[in-house]
Amino acid sequence: MALGAVFVGLFIFALWTVGLVGSSSISSALRLTVPIGFAAMGGIFAEKAGVINIGLEGLLIIGAFGAIASLYALSVTPIGASIWLAFAFAVVASTVVALLFAIVCIEFKADQIIAGLAVWLIALGFAPFASYIIWDQTNSPSVGSFSAWAIPGLSDLPVIGGLFVATPPVILLIIAVPVSWYLLNRTTFGMWIEASGEDPKSLDTAGVDVRKVRYAGVLLSGVYCGIGGAGMALTVGQFVGSGDTMMDGRGFIGLTAYLIGNYNPIAAFFASFLFAGLEALQIQVQQIAGFDVSSRLIGIIPYVTVLVVLAFVGKTQMPSSAGDHYESDD
Repeated sequence: MALGAVFVGLFIFALWTVGLVGSSSISSALRLTVPIGFAAMGGIFAEKAGVINIGLEGLLIIGAFGAIASLYALSVTPIGASIWLAFAFAVVASTVVALLFAIVCIEFKADQIIAGLAVWLIALGFAPFASYIIWDQTNSPSVGSFSAWAIPGLSDLPVIGGLFVATPPVILLIIAVPVSWYLLNRTTFGMWIEASGEDPKSLDTAGVDVRKVRYAGVLLSGVYCGIGGAGMALTVGQFVGSGDTMMDGRGFIGLTAYLIGNYNPIAAFFASFLFAGLEALQIQVQQIAGFDVSSRLIGIIPYVTVLVVLAFVGKTQMPSSAGDHYESDD
């Protein structure tokens, strides 16, 4: 984790010194980190509990669509367009889908990889279809977005002041990272999550219901992805359902981020920020280099990175019982 933090810091400093980034670029990267970072933390809780959730992309899509559809629906009711209420509805929608995934995997012992792919594919088909039903097009109109919050005093500082002007989802991400680390490493619940993925038999023997712990881990992945998807959509102000939707593989990048971070929320955040920063810098890189840099080329960097880490560094330790079904003796 410390090595990853140093690497990201040096990388950003190097780009700053050559004039490739500034506070506005870093702020943009943080906004793009929101869906990746929250998906990564959600994946950590699910997998450390013993359930591999590769449907993170689908949960992000549900969160994004749910936020915009809810805000649009609220705007034509006496309640009015309440962005925070729409945000809450989106998180609930993503969590409900995660619950269905958990039931299929835990109660009916379905293959977790296939079930996760099903969540992604269903969301990938459902959200654009529902958008077309509601708005007669796969992309929604602009329905409203979060306003940036400026931290008094700090936002007025020269050069770095822009770093202290952020949207609520970015602030939630910055808060969620250390909270998630503390929850996993300093609480009884975190120990249960760890044991559920490493040695569920011992956890069961200690009198803790492994099924409930695994449900909790998967549901948390739904909550996190709901926040990430809704946060991105309500920052943009619309849902984009064309192609791979506005998520565009960010859930899968989140998966690679927590593998690189070795299931540590802080390290996973740094990896997420690095990948988001590369996306934010794509246009500047093209201008500096003098030729087009394909977005597809930028997009494969996270996957190449995780292959390098797994092949040469070898420090990523998957929970020993992740993906295995557990049957209590009771």
